Amino acid sequence: MELILATRNAHKVLEVSRLLAPYGLTVAPLPQSVVLPPEDGDSYEANALPKARAAALALGVAVIADDSGIESAALGGRPGVRSARFAGEQASDAENLAKLLASAPAGSELRYVCAVAFVERDSERVFVGDCRGRLAAAPAGSGGFGYDPAFLPADRSDGLTMAQLSEVEKDAISHRGQAVRAFAEWFTSERSGGQRSKSA
Repeated sequence: MELILATRNAHKVLEVSRLLAPYGLTVAPLPQSVVLPPEDGDSYEANALPKARAAALALGVAVIADDSGIESAALGGRPGVRSARFAGEQASDAENLAKLLASAPAGSELRYVCAVAFVERDSERVFVGDCRGRLAAAPAGSGGFGYDPAFLPADRSDGLTMAQLSEVEKDAISHRGQAVRAFAEWFTSERSGGQRSKSA
């Protein structure tokens, strides 16, 4: 089955497509005609759900949307929902990363959080995943995106940042990997259950 992913972020499209492939699900890009609401909510769920609702209403199909961010214990949980705009409204990934490295001490605790919202007609569900780690002293690695070059996952003891891991290694522990897998397991279970009911 094909799902619409309500995002303009090409990195997310690739990552979610990869995560859903084992479940027999594919992701279609969001049509340019669909207008997404601004991410001005005070939680990841409050940002993800309106995007999924808007796209589902405009297209009349099943839609997923996500919102994610990084939380620094040293900064009282910031940047959180403002992770994509930490260094300014039009900030690049590199500018946001540089601000985090300048604002929080190396070795301080970090947490990645992702909320995946699913909307189809009158059905809505939200799935949340998180990944804990520490802030690296300097960025390393060219994989991933966002804050990955400075995120040292707590699940590993090799000192590699999220950006130094293979796609398979990252997907196994990432916040988005956890949230997308939780959605996919629920979704495929619901669909297979519905099909059995119809054929019974």
